[in-house]
Amino acid sequence: MQADNYLSLLNPEQCQAVMHEGSPLLILAGAGSGKTRVITTKIAWLIEQGVDPRTILAVTFTKKAANEMRERACRLNEHAQFAQIRTFHSFGSWFLRVYAEYAGLAPNFTIYDDTDMLTLLSKAAPELTHNQCAHYTHLISRAKDYCLLPESKELSEIDEDINFADYYQKYEERLRETGNVDFGDLINLPVRILKDNPEIAAQMHRRFQVIMIDEYQDSNVAQFELLKVLAGSETYVCVVGDDDQSIYSFRGAEVKNILSFQDNFKGAQLIKLERNYRSVAPVLKIADEVIGNNKDRLGKTLKAERGDGKKPVAVFLANQDEETAFCAEMIKTAYKKGCPYSDWAVLYRTNAQSLGFETEFLNRKIPYRVVGSLKFYDREEIKDVLAYLALVMNSRDEISFARVVNKPLRGVGSSSQQKIVDFARATYGTIDPSPEKRSVLRGSILDACADERLSLPAKAKKGVHTFIDIMLSLAAELDKNSGNGEPAVSKEVADMAQIAVEEQLLSNVPLEKEKTLASFIEKVISASGLGEYHSAQDEIAGTQRVANMQELANSAALYPKTRAGLALFFDHIELDRAVTQAEDTSDAVTLITLHNTKGLEFPRVIITGIESGIFPREDKVDFELEEERRLFYVGITRARDELYLTTTASRRLYGRTEFMSPSPFLAEISRESVEVLGRKPARFSFAGERKLNTGAGKSDAAAKAKADPLYEKWKPGTKVYHDDFGYGLVCQTTYVEGDLTIFVAFESGAKKQFLPEYCTSALMRVKD
Repeated sequence: MQADNYLSLLNPEQCQAVMHEGSPLLILAGAGSGKTRVITTKIAWLIEQGVDPRTILAVTFTKKAANEMRERACRLNEHAQFAQIRTFHSFGSWFLRVYAEYAGLAPNFTIYDDTDMLTLLSKAAPELTHNQCAHYTHLISRAKDYCLLPESKELSEIDEDINFADYYQKYEERLRETGNVDFGDLINLPVRILKDNPEIAAQMHRRFQVIMIDEYQDSNVAQFELLKVLAGSETYVCVVGDDDQSIYSFRGAEVKNILSFQDNFKGAQLIKLERNYRSVAPVLKIADEVIGNNKDRLGKTLKAERGDGKKPVAVFLANQDEETAFCAEMIKTAYKKGCPYSDWAVLYRTNAQSLGFETEFLNRKIPYRVVGSLKFYDREEIKDVLAYLALVMNSRDEISFARVVNKPLRGVGSSSQQKIVDFARATYGTIDPSPEKRSVLRGSILDACADERLSLPAKAKKGVHTFIDIMLSLAAELDKNSGNGEPAVSKEVADMAQIAVEEQLLSNVPLEKEKTLASFIEKVISASGLGEYHSAQDEIAGTQRVANMQELANSAALYPKTRAGLALFFDHIELDRAVTQAEDTSDAVTLITLHNTKGLEFPRVIITGIESGIFPREDKVDFELEEERRLFYVGITRARDELYLTTTASRRLYGRTEFMSPSPFLAEISRESVEVLGRKPARFSFAGERKLNTGAGKSDAAAKAKADPLYEKWKPGTKVYHDDFGYGLVCQTTYVEGDLTIFVAFESGAKKQFLPEYCTSALMRVKD
């Protein structure tokens, strides 16, 4: 394609960025501003101007992004296929294979991942436990993100542990002996080679006359050092990024790289891409209102090329159950009007928040897909906890036994496990329905573990005894609340216990925490060692496994700590799983964390859980708080047409109900920028909001009621029926922020607040 043709497709700022030459260039590309088009067009244009494509190096962060960049550049100019378009780590691997001898390597080295690193350190330092190895390999990876060696004085800034440098050194020596590298080495070793060998640096300067880096705000210190040593005095350097979308500091990303680019590369020019082709103007307005509160930013204002649209909606709800119900009802209503499920995305701060939406969507038969992580009950840590619970319920459960007997590690390997199972089958394998034998037969696997006739190696035997002690203590904890110290064995007793639990759930009366299944699950997490085990995994990978396990406990807060309560809880989970397997997700709502939305867009977006302590978290201050605000900005700018922001007055956290307050980020939005649904807390104010004249408000509401047929339909005294709460009576009808709101007293004693316009499928009037 000729340059005139593809340049004509660009706006003036994009065209300026593409045709820029000479000095270093920072392209500050706002969300939805067409940055990928700019960088791929620039590659094609440079080749058109006579630059040898083999001298162009374009670097990004993911294989998917690199492939897309290559394909789009080749469509514009077929010679782009000869350019080096790679990820950072791919480039490092290529460089090390070319100059392997300078790193003391053979060109056929392999690359160790996190698991390999952990195994290697455990061999280099056998005195360390599994969790200690995991801790130190995480620190080693962070040190390499900052180009730090074991002898570096700055190593204490990573961690003040006096043993860290020694274990880092042992790891490095063992790694060099293997002749292999880890991911950190793919950046660090090229930096060292280029700094220590001026002739190789000169070769690279001649080889790469153009260096372009995409998503520059996500680069870490080591990657910045690599750019500096790769770029010679005549190298044309162009970086593209958005400081307002730097959200990966937990992976080592350093926002200062983009903020200080003009200081580090003298004479650098800044071109801002502020024309947004994704979102309508009202969405961009609140995005700018929020991000404008950050101090560490270069500054830009997005302009909506798509023009005006619907105002974002701030929704104030009573609790997380109302939050999930509101979202489900809104999505279902839109679907009935022709809006596909795939238009919607529900965004949340942590993976654990997906559980409520998964459960509600399953009940409403709304198809969904969880992006960037497994569905809640498919996650490793959740399966682990459920396996312990299942084994407490049924100690013949061979599958659950195999999953957790050696998790965390207790020295009970696969051969020992098989011996236990074979012994159990041989010794307790005859099924006898007589009541006097049931108490023996129900404990077949665990009884086998405790049987003195079972022959196991000493280490395995010790581990099995530890496991048995844990299981016995958990069973005793549950049984002391089950009424008779033993599981209910007769059908009549089981039915009565089950009915009692169901009545408790329907009453919606909260139990004391210590009497709930939530407290029992927390004990399982602690006593089993899973809490400590998965906490170590969190530290290594930046996952949220402990939070997910706590959310599982939260979801059981309404169930009593009895065997009947646990049985009903399992029924609830199995129903969820069954529906999941049968559901068609070809047209589905997207459930996704805010971090995973980077680079995506959706017609309709709901950002949930916008409360202090959730988003942002309580421990976030200064630059960490600014990153949380950037994360909110990223979420807002994913929305093309409609945006909804939900916040609740209470939420189940840590096994109990906590009162919540709206996020300070919500208070940074001006009142005129949003529509409001629900009852806004009295102490909460939007930016620049003034108190309303209450007398005028009352008269306006009265006048509106007379003219509104919806008021007549839901006026006080109206009998109603709700799918979850049964029969009730409307005791008050009013307008909250312009929306008709009803307060209903149910026969069960529960009192609830509804927005009838959004509850058409669950709430109905009852005719006399």
